[in-house]
Amino acid sequence: MKILLIIPAYNEEENIGNLINEIDKAKNQYFSEVQLDILVINDCSKDNTSKICRLKNATVIDLPCNLGIGGAVQTGYMFAYRNGYDYAVQVDGDGQHDPSYIKNIIEPLMSQEADLVIGSRYLKKEGFQSTYLRRIGIRYFSLLIDILVKQKITDPTSGFRACNNKVIKLFSYQYPVDYPEPESIVYLSRIGLNIREVPVIMKERHGGQSSIKSFKSVYYMIKVSLAIFIDTLRKASSMVEKEVVK
Repeated sequence: MKILLIIPAYNEEENIGNLINEIDKAKNQYFSEVQLDILVINDCSKDNTSKICRLKNATVIDLPCNLGIGGAVQTGYMFAYRNGYDYAVQVDGDGQHDPSYIKNIIEPLMSQEADLVIGSRYLKKEGFQSTYLRRIGIRYFSLLIDILVKQKITDPTSGFRACNNKVIKLFSYQYPVDYPEPESIVYLSRIGLNIREVPVIMKERHGGQSSIKSFKSVYYMIKVSLAIFIDTLRKASSMVEKEVVK
């Protein structure tokens, strides 16, 4: 079994080293008998993110220009698909995701209960619950997804996610560009794949700055809402989608 941890990172020199250390601890404790590899997608950082990752013996892809979260993550899925990984796990480079929960997120995939598993901080409401502004956006997208595809997702913006090789193939072919998590949930639900949430505890960012600011959050909600509405009107049309959902 091959598992790839995809870590998108932009100017995360204050967090990325400790994150890799924590992943190594979780790897030794829970994944000693499987192949679990770390891939950092350095999204054209201006700091020492790439250097720190290489010193920690992580595989690094240095993007020549800043693609944003969607492009960085899709790069990881393309790598996973081309190298035959069974599962891929997204872990944010800011250190908010606790690697000890990777085993919990992987389990529903291994038992074939789900195609995509989302780590949700709102199932048990423990740990850091995000900022007030972002919680408003999370509740909005949760309601929108429930209305449009009839599925309750408590943490639709969570970037702590894992998927099987069917979703790896789909995401390597098609993945939303900006703030992709809610849109990708609707996409997978629309074509009939199974999505499940598991409870996790997240941490507060201790260094660096989030890319989501107040005005950007408004833009985020409007743009993603439009993309989600458009996606619900589509049917599985590409050869890749038909092959996966048949």
